[in-house]
Amino acid sequence: MLYELVQFSDVFGPLNVFRYITFRTGGAIMTALLFVFLFGPAIIDMLRVKQGKGQPIRDDGPQSHLSKRGTPTMGGLMILSGVLVSTLLWANWSNPYIWIVLGVTMAYGGIGFYDDYLKVTKQTASGFGGRARLALEFGVAGLAALAIMGVGQPGFSDALTLPFFKNVIIPLGYLFILLGILVIAGAGNAVNLTDGLDGLAIVPVMIAAATFGLIAYLTGHAVISKYLQIHYVAGAGELSVICGALIGAGLGFLWFNAPPAMIFMGDTGSLALGGALGSIAVATKHEIVLAIVGGLFVLETMSVVIQVASYKLTGKRVFRMAPLHHHFEQKGWKEPTVVVRFWIISVVLALVGLATLKLR
Repeated sequence: MLYELVQFSDVFGPLNVFRYITFRTGGAIMTALLFVFLFGPAIIDMLRVKQGKGQPIRDDGPQSHLSKRGTPTMGGLMILSGVLVSTLLWANWSNPYIWIVLGVTMAYGGIGFYDDYLKVTKQTASGFGGRARLALEFGVAGLAALAIMGVGQPGFSDALTLPFFKNVIIPLGYLFILLGILVIAGAGNAVNLTDGLDGLAIVPVMIAAATFGLIAYLTGHAVISKYLQIHYVAGAGELSVICGALIGAGLGFLWFNAPPAMIFMGDTGSLALGGALGSIAVATKHEIVLAIVGGLFVLETMSVVIQVASYKLTGKRVFRMAPLHHHFEQKGWKEPTVVVRFWIISVVLALVGLATLKLR
């Protein structure tokens, strides 16, 4: 919206500042942050009244979590509202990538909202049926991948690029849709599995968003991408604005989600945030880099896969409890210790992911 003020820069020169992605990304961060700060308390109060008993807590989970009963969930509504308002205010509406990523984010948020709604109303840890939920996630992700193929450069938009290699491009054709589904739906569910402790998921999401905000800017800049010898994706730079909105909204949410949490993000937030990161990675052609930057989410997901497979095949469990953060809780680590150490891991993995931009 504010980007349109650029057309009046001939009359009033300072309006030209809205042309710059860096300026609008900063504006998106502050707008989303202030929005969540200002409206967060009212949203929390509304959800507390509507939900009554709050998010159900698993009886078979860590005993320390039983004290969290009554905490409202669906805090993702705060994050999504901040992201939506901030993105619409600061992004260039003519950029198709903005609408694709925003569409995935809101659609996944809707799926997560329905799942949270079922959990709260039925007071059960089981929400939306797994197969139906996955079918919706795959459908949204497939449409997003198809749209990215349609708006990108022919012959390149349906290809997979590899980090550490300058000129390696693997053409996938319509198999690119399957890649998009894997990355977007996988990222959504991986963040969802990570969201189990106060503040655990939101900070790694912000770290990944900051990393991909930089990647999007560099990838969408013809001169810098040529210098770094990374593949140029016209228009991808605008996704930095959405990444900024994710950071700002995440910071605002963390204020209320810091231990002891006043609200949980729920599937409404975790599924949407993961879907946003996944779709940004697909649009910028850095799908594999997402697996590095979001390595914490990968570890959490793999811990669940390994645990289930091991128990079904051998009757034994590899971890004391899955996902991975519960394993360390069961080993005696305090919740804040697990959270902060996982944050540190996320920072290290983000630095490794950024190194792929130059090590080619």
